[in-house]
Amino acid sequence: MRIAVTGSIATDHLMSFPGVFTDHLLADRLDRVSLSFLADRLDVRRGGVAANISYGLGQLGLRPVLVGAVGGDFEPYRVRLKEHGVDTDSVLVREDLHTARFVCTTDRMQNQIATFYAGAMAEARTIDLAQVLARVGRISLVMVSPDDPEAMVRHTRACRLLGIPFAADPSQQLAGLTGEQVLDLVDGARWLFTNEYEAALLRERTGLTDAEILRRVGCWVVTRGNKGVRIHRDGGRVLTVPAVEVPGVVDPTGVGDAFRAGFLAGVAWGVPEKCAAQLGCVLAATVLDYVGTQEYRLHREPLMARLRSTYGVGCAAHLLAHLRELR
Repeated sequence: MRIAVTGSIATDHLMSFPGVFTDHLLADRLDRVSLSFLADRLDVRRGGVAANISYGLGQLGLRPVLVGAVGGDFEPYRVRLKEHGVDTDSVLVREDLHTARFVCTTDRMQNQIATFYAGAMAEARTIDLAQVLARVGRISLVMVSPDDPEAMVRHTRACRLLGIPFAADPSQQLAGLTGEQVLDLVDGARWLFTNEYEAALLRERTGLTDAEILRRVGCWVVTRGNKGVRIHRDGGRVLTVPAVEVPGVVDPTGVGDAFRAGFLAGVAWGVPEKCAAQLGCVLAATVLDYVGTQEYRLHREPLMARLRSTYGVGCAAHLLAHLRELR
């Protein structure tokens, strides 16, 4: 099963603030906020949602096709992604622009304040999925992740036109989308991914109930932080999978992207849905041990040990056969 992942490709500037943001917010002054936080650490890492998901899929041996737009500074990043099993030949390069930037500060309670600069990402709206398909041949699933909004809508429409199954992950872009755009993005998706906050925002933007949304999508996957994940299907069926406990979280950035990579890998392998979600949660726990979204490495035995210690041996046999190539 070949997966194409469309969306953002970025450089992350990750800072840590030793205090708590909310200690510096005044309830009667929220209409005029002007704050500066003194960070005690800066890490510059490669990121972007589509690149993060592709990195995880690549480590699991799926050789995903990364689709997005970058600037002239992308070449070292391209080399690294290729080294980790990602097909980058469908990435559009604009030499006169910068690759997108994500600047994020995390406090000691794992609250985050972030700013995203699109840069070359705005050119993603010119990418034609039909041309990607012509280059790589058959694509079994397109993951439409956060990107230039026009690009997201174009890719979703292309999937419906070309008859390619797709997954919708509007996440951070929900705040800037109209209800009509959101419906265009999710309508007909085989998988819809949100966290709990994004689920509420999606309902607010569209004016639809959960039941009405589920009638438009095949499956709705809602990540819930340390409470795990819920998988909803039309008719009220809900599958709940707990999170993997991680003592001493290092950095939460990219945890959702890692979950998506693990879950989609399980889908590609055809394992039971519960097992795909468990693998996603194990990858999410793995990325929490590192600063940065693409600094982790996957090794078979630690991964299986985490899986068994949290969930027992039920899914181990389903997943082990697909993880034998990991060292």
